[in-house]
Amino acid sequence: MASGRTLRAAVGVAEHANSAVLVTVAAGGKFLDRRRIDLTDRGLPTHPHHHEGSWAVGRYLNTPGARTFSLAEAVALVERVRVSADRGARESLEALAMAVPVPIACIAIRICPKLPPTVEERIVDNRAQTVADSVMYREALAAAAEARGWSVRWYDRERVFRDAAAAVGREDVAGLLYTMGRSIGPPWRAKEKLAAAAALAALGRAARTVAR
Repeated sequence: MASGRTLRAAVGVAEHANSAVLVTVAAGGKFLDRRRIDLTDRGLPTHPHHHEGSWAVGRYLNTPGARTFSLAEAVALVERVRVSADRGARESLEALAMAVPVPIACIAIRICPKLPPTVEERIVDNRAQTVADSVMYREALAAAAEARGWSVRWYDRERVFRDAAAAVGREDVAGLLYTMGRSIGPPWRAKEKLAAAAALAALGRAARTVAR
């Protein structure tokens, strides 16, 4: 992850459906890159577990746009979306690595809830199908990062800003994020701030690992 005791860069991820905001920072909180990526091909559904999967088991059939699906068709559709997301994640991280002048050590992704092991079980489970698509996209990014040799840091959204503040030796990280956003310009919304905080927190964890 690092050469000797030299820290490299970290990527923070704030995902939404099949897209994500990535913010990359170097040690010391230096901003390196901000981008938005789409993980899947155009024309594919973004929530196949939640939408098509739900229709397949009889949920939300009275909503606009609902269609008839068999469970087998829904499972096959999820697999198509997953394959596309895996490819999109690999290509997106490759492009990021080529654009950033500092070697990337780790990526911070929002922690995933525990779900049933199979796609069919996730579709059938009422709770699981509401989050299974988001988990699928996060797992695609994690797998692509691991394939590149990056460490994956799973962050808790409820505490990541506190972790980021601790990583940079501050009581609060809001001022640093404000300054970072002012220096690079818009867009600098809640998702960009979350991704930046996740990257800072990941660098803090990496620093503690190197110091041991």
